[in-house]
Amino acid sequence: MNLLDHLGNRLAGKGQTILYALAGLVGAVILFFVYSWWSDNRADDARLALGKAIEITDAPVVTGTPDPNEKGPTFPSERERAQKAVEEFQKVQQKYGSPYSDLARFFAATNLLIVEREKGIGELEQISKNGNSEVAARAKFALAQTREADGQLDAAVALYQELQKEQGKYIPDNTLNLRLASIYEKQDKKEAAVDILFRMVDEARKARQSKDDKGDKGDKIERPAPESAVVRAASEKLQKLSPERYAQLPPEPVPARGGGFPSF
Repeated sequence: MNLLDHLGNRLAGKGQTILYALAGLVGAVILFFVYSWWSDNRADDARLALGKAIEITDAPVVTGTPDPNEKGPTFPSERERAQKAVEEFQKVQQKYGSPYSDLARFFAATNLLIVEREKGIGELEQISKNGNSEVAARAKFALAQTREADGQLDAAVALYQELQKEQGKYIPDNTLNLRLASIYEKQDKKEAAVDILFRMVDEARKARQSKDDKGDKGDKIERPAPESAVVRAASEKLQKLSPERYAQLPPEPVPARGGGFPSF
């Protein structure tokens, strides 16, 4: 009671100030919730707009009379589809902030490769050096693939190797290794390609993953990790390039009936 009396004396004559302070506090809370609501709605709008543009990128190219049962958009050529996708992605880029604008700019650049190739390459170069780190990495990977397709193999190798320094943070290491092996094969660097492929498949076949199954002692059981599509591609390429090195690999894990791996 003494504390309350003391507090009452301290606040005497300050009722108007307190009311202003409370009003300010209430106003701040209201503004916070209004902004959160607006931000969530805007994020939903951005995702919808981005999804619409991606739908155009994935739309089928149909020559002749379109199928009346086709529900989504169709285009008479890849170029027209890419041009429309660029327009939609640029709308997202101009209207919304990061990360949606960053993604939209990247997707627009990849479609520009079909419409205005040099302009698309220029965009990918800029994106790969600035902004969102994940989008920059994906732009660098797309640029490397473009250099590879254009026969600029040394430039492509340099870009793939830069991405390797990120240790699979955005682009899986095995994906980069497979691209490098493919380039080395084109450059008649067979041994370098074989070494990469052998290491990929060897590590994958020796990899183990823990399962929830318990052994006799209550420990988790380790089983062979499932082989990815990239590793399978590397295995097939290695078998063609060097049957001798392929024969040195550990045995391929045999899946159990039903597609899983056998329990031990």
